[in-house]
Amino acid sequence: MNQLDVPSFFAPQNVDKVWRVPYQTRAIEAKQWAKHHNIKPSAEDKTKIILLIIDAQNTFCLPDFELFVAGKSGNGAIKDNIRLCEFIYHNLGIITTIAPTMDTHTAMQIFHPIFWVNDAGENPQPAVTMIHLEDIQQGIWKVNPTIANNLNIKYETLQKYTQFYVKKLTEDGKFPLTIWPYHSMLGGIGHALVSSVEEALFFHNIARHSQTHFELKGNNPLTENYSVLSPEVLTNEQGEIIAHKNTRFLQQLLNFDIIIIAGQAKSHCVAWTVDDLLKEIQIKDPKLAQKVYLLEDCTSPVVIPNIVDFTPQAEAAFQRFAEAGMHLVTSTNPIETWDRITEVLGAQNLRP
Repeated sequence: MNQLDVPSFFAPQNVDKVWRVPYQTRAIEAKQWAKHHNIKPSAEDKTKIILLIIDAQNTFCLPDFELFVAGKSGNGAIKDNIRLCEFIYHNLGIITTIAPTMDTHTAMQIFHPIFWVNDAGENPQPAVTMIHLEDIQQGIWKVNPTIANNLNIKYETLQKYTQFYVKKLTEDGKFPLTIWPYHSMLGGIGHALVSSVEEALFFHNIARHSQTHFELKGNNPLTENYSVLSPEVLTNEQGEIIAHKNTRFLQQLLNFDIIIIAGQAKSHCVAWTVDDLLKEIQIKDPKLAQKVYLLEDCTSPVVIPNIVDFTPQAEAAFQRFAEAGMHLVTSTNPIETWDRITEVLGAQNLRP
């Protein structure tokens, strides 16, 4: 399991930029790389390892985009993605599958400004507005009537649903309904993966004959979807289903011997995805938590200076995951030094 070198074309200084991946050139290089390093197709892997990358998209990872995850350092997502790319290249020969999640939105969703208006016809300010039950009950924020028409839902029905929704978030211990800037817009450049990450995934795809597994989330207009495994709310006030858990992808994850997780943001989409994964693991078999490895140096929390800092919530969540049996690791340490890895590679006994 010796680490491979990083290909010479990888340029850390370009991780914070948008550019076109030269697919055909990289495909030729990937085939040569595989031949030179005797890298076998992923189908031959005896130990199946999946790298789950949460929302490594321009909208979260580049400073000029809508929801840059700066972390405490101010350049968190950039440094995270440099380390993530290097981790992929170093471990190209043993990572079986890479699965990037793609936060996917349109304008008229419950967490975007246009969904809400006040008596003056103004939309809430993004990133600083959180809508609570009393805000709706007191009429501070109301559903924009044009939203109901576009969603083909009666206005009164939609208004009643929003009261149920924010109450449900509180009861379930979720974050309050946050109004976010328009982000990860389907069809837009912000929706795309960071170019350097996309390049690394494509290189792995060709070198290992392993199709990158893209997993889209977040396009339901009536609920937030921080976790790739489940929307925040699944039913309306009548108990009617409005969204579904991603049980298909959950089972795919658990079929791997080792699950490695990185991405953005540590306090939100990463934390809630791991939390949902842990809940399902605890139902099936708590020992399965031991197959999960969290790349702590490839994820950062949401920090908006002078407004909000979610670092404590992120750290508390990761501590809880570790106490449940998951492993907190760093990308710069060789995989063979990670706790229990040798045991897993030898016994391969962690499949459900």
